[in-house]
Amino acid sequence: MHDFSPGSALIGGALIGLSASLFLLAHGRIAGISGLFGGLLRRTTEGRALRVAFLGGLLVGGAVLRFVFPAAFDTTWTPTLPLALVAGFLVGFGTQLGNGCTSGHGICGVSRLSARSLVATGTFMATGFATVFVARHLLGGGR
Repeated sequence: MHDFSPGSALIGGALIGLSASLFLLAHGRIAGISGLFGGLLRRTTEGRALRVAFLGGLLVGGAVLRFVFPAAFDTTWTPTLPLALVAGFLVGFGTQLGNGCTSGHGICGVSRLSARSLVATGTFMATGFATVFVARHLLGGGR
């Protein structure tokens, strides 16, 4: 994305916060994507319709954004399939290890001043910084 501005970031962040707040108020649940997705993989049918609707909304919203603002998906990084699979596995492993993902801990947990979410989000950020450093400066990848 080449047309980043603080205004668009502020509006996007406010919409994400509003959505997470409305989800919590309406359903009494944290809008953690990994938890919602993980619940679909379990045998229980409790909350399945809500999970499908929420995750379907994410996919439809992304498709609409792609149609309306295709530049939002521009990237110069084209990973190989093995690298994408390893990265996806590591994200999934980290999500299970941290008992949640960036949406659950970083957006909802931090806004509630949850101690474990503050630690988890700090760990996510530090791991991301280290990953970028290694990928760009030690392995010579990316830009």
